[in-house]
Amino acid sequence: MDIISHGLWGSIVFGRKNRRSFWLSFVFGILPDLVAFAPFFLMTILGLTYRDWEIGEPPDPKSIPAYVYQVYNISHSLIVFLAAFLFLLFLFRRPIWEFAAWGLHILLDIPTHSSGFFPTPFLWPVSDFQFNGLPWSDPIIFLPNIFLLLSLYIWYFKIYPKRRKIDIPFQKP
Repeated sequence: MDIISHGLWGSIVFGRKNRRSFWLSFVFGILPDLVAFAPFFLMTILGLTYRDWEIGEPPDPKSIPAYVYQVYNISHSLIVFLAAFLFLLFLFRRPIWEFAAWGLHILLDIPTHSSGFFPTPFLWPVSDFQFNGLPWSDPIIFLPNIFLLLSLYIWYFKIYPKRRKIDIPFQKP
């Protein structure tokens, strides 16, 4: 799934308390891809890495450095996420629900990545099993994703606030 959709899904699911919660969930939703790919793409844009593909096209997996795959394995592992979530639970003595957007990112990636390009290593380091899903760019995934996100955000920002005001009994004018 694309990085912006991950942030939007994380925000609508875990960030509805307030603006801080929204943006924290958005950041945690994009974090797995951000830490895995941003350094490589930044170095490529700055000309510090050789690029043998056209902009707008997916890069050849062989041209991507090994460290990107290593960071991707860590950032897309449900086991690593669970360990980090439990650590934060122990540290703060309460769940940090915005952080769960990272786990949602991984769950959304499992069926929306094919084995041909960055399949999701969700059981790393215990197992190298990966699910061969449909790429998120496939219209069967992409169009419903956009439709669902638009619908949820319209509901949350337009319909839900109006219903909340109507449903409150004995509200003072």
